[in-house]
Amino acid sequence: MGLKITLKPGERMIIGGAVITNGPAKTNFIIENTVPILREKDILSSEKATSPARKIYFSIQLMYIDENNLPAHHKLYWGLVKDFLDAAPSAKGRIERISEDILNGRYYQALKNCKKLIAYEEEIIARVQ
Repeated sequence: MGLKITLKPGERMIIGGAVITNGPAKTNFIIENTVPILREKDILSSEKATSPARKIYFSIQLMYIDENNLPAHHKLYWGLVKDFLDAAPSAKGRIERISEDILNGRYYQALKNCKKLIAYEEEIIARVQ
C-alpha cells in the first residue's frame, strides 16, 4: 500500500529532490515506493533560514532531499550544532535527539524534532527581549 498525498491548488512539495507545484485543482496521488517527501508546510527556503535553529533545520532538509552531498550537509550540520550549543547549552537534550535521528538516517524525524528546537529558540529569544 502506498502513501496517499492530496495537494491543494498551487501547493508545492519536494519528491526525491524534485520540486513539484500542483496546478489549479486539488490533486490526489499515491507514492508507491520509498522516497524523500516534503510538503510545502515543511519546506524551509535558504532565505527563511534566518536563525541558528532554522539553519540547522535547513541543513537537515538538505540531508533529506540531497543524499548525493551528504558529507557536506553533515559537516554543515555539526558546525551549526556546535555553535548552537555554545550559545544555548540548555538545548543539549533536544540536539541529542536530532543528532541521534541523523546518525540513524531518520532525516524526516530529525526535521520534526528540529521544529521543536526552533520553538525552543523562539521561547529563549522571547524571554531575553
